Amino acid sequence: MTDADPESEASHAGGSHDADGDDHEGGNDHGGDHDHRHGHGGDHDHDDMLPRSAAVDRVLTLREEALADRAAETVDLDALSGRTLADPVEAPGDLPPHDYATMDGYAFDATDEYPLDVVELDVYPEDDPPTIGEGEAVRIATGAPLPERANAVLKREESTVEDGRLRGTDLDPGTYVYSRGSNVAAGDRLFAAGERLSPKDAVLLRDLGIERVDVHRRFSVGVLATGTEIHEGTQSDLDSPMLAGLVEAWGGEATYEGTVPDEYDRVRGRIADLADEYDVVITTGGTSVGKKDYVIRALSDLGEVDFHRVPVRPGKPIAAARLPEGGATAFAIPGKPVGAHTVATLVMRPFFTGEAGDPPSVPATLARDVGLGPAGFEYVIPVTFEDDPGHAAGTTDGHADRDHPTAMPLGHADSSLSVYEETFDPSVLSSSTRATRAEGFVITESPLSAGDVVRVHPYPTVER
Repeated sequence: MTDADPESEASHAGGSHDADGDDHEGGNDHGGDHDHRHGHGGDHDHDDMLPRSAAVDRVLTLREEALADRAAETVDLDALSGRTLADPVEAPGDLPPHDYATMDGYAFDATDEYPLDVVELDVYPEDDPPTIGEGEAVRIATGAPLPERANAVLKREESTVEDGRLRGTDLDPGTYVYSRGSNVAAGDRLFAAGERLSPKDAVLLRDLGIERVDVHRRFSVGVLATGTEIHEGTQSDLDSPMLAGLVEAWGGEATYEGTVPDEYDRVRGRIADLADEYDVVITTGGTSVGKKDYVIRALSDLGEVDFHRVPVRPGKPIAAARLPEGGATAFAIPGKPVGAHTVATLVMRPFFTGEAGDPPSVPATLARDVGLGPAGFEYVIPVTFEDDPGHAAGTTDGHADRDHPTAMPLGHADSSLSVYEETFDPSVLSSSTRATRAEGFVITESPLSAGDVVRVHPYPTVER
């Protein structure tokens, strides 16, 4: 596959500064200075691209460095969602603190033999555990603490009591008992420092008796769009609202800092100013090889570029940098909107969430063949879940595997967005704003065939 000429694609970019979600970027109005080796298998040397997994590792290292001396604040449990824990949490005691009944019935020592003397006492969840002797049993309600000597509960419907004497089925110790410390043992480390919390974590923390936790202050993030065409208003800035929304969803605090034209001193100056003001600087556009692509040069002058370009299409020319003078971390995101979203969620997201590895996925049956371009890349293919039986794949009569939904590659000529016939075209697709209507994406390094069972990563899994 040969990408379309960058200048001819300018009309597809929808206002994104870079002319391509891959490496043929440069700006919609200055696209002539690009490397066209891609059609000959070149597409720049693979040796200078960092594999996505290695890039994510470096992003996680940047996160660790940023959190190392970061100030903390204390929040209530109802405000912990999306926050990053500042200190580890260890269990202050056993959970449960006593043995508890999980059924209504009678509590006793299962090694005692029937009949047992029933103590004239009822034990409820709000009670302290009572005392019983050898050969004795006590009536107990679900959730109530067992007497210290008891180790089993006989269900009421399996019991017989006559003249204060209990008989029933033989039990093993532990029957219908929620044992002390079986949930959590005192001293267990349950949460690690740097872990991103979610609402369900409030359940365990409150059960531990913890009502407030120390969390790192949110990362402040300045989002800057580059490109003369955007700065002058001839094209819309499609990336910044999306990127700011992702940052907020990942627990950061994003501020849109406007635009800057393709003038090196102004690009460098704005990045430097933002690095003094924010913990993180995110730029869009200007990340590749065009005459007016100044962002990487500016980052190099201001600090250290950790990596530039990963073999992911669309979205290849992402960069990450340390800006020590301002103490900030910088991410340079390519300008085409779909490529920007792709590489931001797959490479930049771990800086905010601490999560590595591919996001959760669901199996689906692919509806159409999808060919790929040059080898050595991960191709990220947007898909929709297809309900139309005529688009089903997997058998010659058009009926899909009933165990899986059918995934239609969005952008294929047979989909609602026609971009390519057979070979996936990340360049043009990366510019198509309608491609954002996809429900998920498939990551592959190999061509795909209709009927293949693929793993679809739903978009909500990377937008939280």
